[in-house]
Amino acid sequence: MEIEVVGGEMASFDADLLQLPEFSQLALKSNPHLAEELFSIWLSLPETNKLVKSLLSDAKSGTSLNSLGNSSVNVSGSSLPSVFPAGSTPPLSPRSTSGSPRVSKQRAGLSSLASPLKIVSEPVREVIPQFYFKNGRPPPTEMRDQCVFAIDQHFYGHMDGLQVQEFKSITKEICKLPSFFSTALFRKIDVEGTGIVTRDQFVDYWMRGNLLTKDLATRIYIILKRPDRSYLTQDDFKPVLRELLTSHPGLEFLQSTPEFQERYAETVIYRIFYYINRSGTGHLTLRELKRGNLIAAMQHVDEEEDINKVLKYFSYEHFYVIYCKFWELDTDHDFFIDKENLIRYGNHALTYRIVDRIFSQVPRKFTSKVVGKMCYEDFVYFMLSEEDKSSEPALEYWFRCIDLDGNGLLTPNELQYFYEEQLHRMECMAQEPVLFEDVLCQIVDMIGPENQGYITLRDLKGCKLSGNVFNILFNLNKFIAFESRDPFLIRQERENPTLTEWDRFAHREYIRLSMEEDAENVSNGSGDIWDESLEAPF
Repeated sequence: MEIEVVGGEMASFDADLLQLPEFSQLALKSNPHLAEELFSIWLSLPETNKLVKSLLSDAKSGTSLNSLGNSSVNVSGSSLPSVFPAGSTPPLSPRSTSGSPRVSKQRAGLSSLASPLKIVSEPVREVIPQFYFKNGRPPPTEMRDQCVFAIDQHFYGHMDGLQVQEFKSITKEICKLPSFFSTALFRKIDVEGTGIVTRDQFVDYWMRGNLLTKDLATRIYIILKRPDRSYLTQDDFKPVLRELLTSHPGLEFLQSTPEFQERYAETVIYRIFYYINRSGTGHLTLRELKRGNLIAAMQHVDEEEDINKVLKYFSYEHFYVIYCKFWELDTDHDFFIDKENLIRYGNHALTYRIVDRIFSQVPRKFTSKVVGKMCYEDFVYFMLSEEDKSSEPALEYWFRCIDLDGNGLLTPNELQYFYEEQLHRMECMAQEPVLFEDVLCQIVDMIGPENQGYITLRDLKGCKLSGNVFNILFNLNKFIAFESRDPFLIRQERENPTLTEWDRFAHREYIRLSMEEDAENVSNGSGDIWDESLEAPF
């Protein structure tokens, strides 16, 4: 065994540790290089080699190495290999065995020399606290106790449990959910269908699933979704909307017309998926639910008695406008719309080319099972996109329509293809035509794309006037209105900046439709709002 002497380590060696009685310690301290050289010579001696081997062997075998004296090799001062011949130096003066800082220093030095050769003890096992919980981190004891106390108060006097009509207070006060989730939550717990939920059943469901610590969106997601799925479908929302229709004071008037209750619920669900399900798969994920504004809208509709003040998703007036528009276009009332029906939308505002693109199902695949026709759900998606082109779902819808080659870029050739029909229509209407070159400059100035040669979806989303680009290309009526800049509409926008284009359109259209309905009732000599003929939906 050869022992290497590393110069870097020798520089920090303490001269006292050499234990050389043949040489003055003062001389060693005053000349550190000499100490290094002497230590190097000492390490190279055969006796030193044997000593080190013996110490290593003892360390491996488990022999205690607390002191060098316990080694199998005698390491007393007389037996240590020496670099000087015997008797060539005078003896050292006697030293005190106690109270000498020098002796203390030497003993400390011997201990430090021996410490690297100690047996490596097993590392202390550090207990890592649990950081993953399948259902989330359990609630603190205080929070749990407070919740159990509140549950006991609500179940007091109901030892046999609560029925579904008595469960609403639990839903709202304990679970902090909208009240129209009461039936859905009740059935989620009452898996046997007994019609009763006991105190223990509720505590087990609420605590075992750790719903107490979940945020509101996650609670709603867990209650609505089926156990074998990781997403929500349209059918999952139907139970809560049925309860909303039966319990909300602003929808009581619909109870005599169950067919319109169903249409209202469908429209609300279609609007939810249009805005929230951005992937367009029909599978609403928890992440999409949290990113959207649906939870806030549900809370709003639960507190607001006037359903029409809840503009997001639940407004009855918005449903009325959508359904009446569909009914007007569906002339044969088979609940499907073809190209010829859709071309009449907005007083023939759209071009044939954009209608062809819609029916080619490029912007969105139809859910209709009839070839060449769109169903009510397809129409809702179209109408929401048409009347508020500034929303992100609408921008994506129309971008796919204009992107003929599907490469994610709108080139001047693609823009010109759709504008040609607009130009022809202006000439037929004796309107002063606007050349495409001028329109292209206007669009580029309006959008300010990163690359002047094409427009991306990102460019459109970064501009508040993007919706006008599509009106210029395929909606003549809105193009002309944009060019004329109606000061009344501009003032309306400034007065209510929080309202969307869809909100303003639905409000104007509802007033128009209600006035027509009133005029029709007066002409018929009847005050009945609900007209059961096939000529009108209400």
